[in-house]
Amino acid sequence: MTQQNADLILRAYEAFGRGDLGTVFSVLSPGITWHVPGRSPLSGDYTGHEQVGGFFAKTMELSGGTFTIDITGVLPGPGPVVVVLCNVSAEHDGQSCSSPEVQVWKVEGGQAVDFREFQGDEHTEDGFWSAAAASLAAAGAGTGAAG
Repeated sequence: MTQQNADLILRAYEAFGRGDLGTVFSVLSPGITWHVPGRSPLSGDYTGHEQVGGFFAKTMELSGGTFTIDITGVLPGPGPVVVVLCNVSAEHDGQSCSSPEVQVWKVEGGQAVDFREFQGDEHTEDGFWSAAAASLAAAGAGTGAAG
């Protein structure tokens, strides 16, 4: 990885932490591919700013805005790949989840073109996000709102 690529990706994380999605999307290629493993309501493949933005919105909705990413390291390496070690944390309905992750980025032409998430405990993350979605759906059903 070049330091320039690492700095670019770290700028996106910092912007995300501030809620500055304009800066985040300026780092992401309009055609970015985004992969989240598992079987939770957040798992899947997303393409482009609109779908990735929807993923961000769903993450914040399910966590009541508590989702955070704490970067613990950036691994050096050659080429266009940036590897970020981090812990992701979130809460919902008094339950909390914190899990280590490895997030791998590919940078081309000064923008991130691919993102892959590798969860330290996929089973726990799947359970947490699935329970959050079920709770949100039940709350919506209880108020008569469409879910």
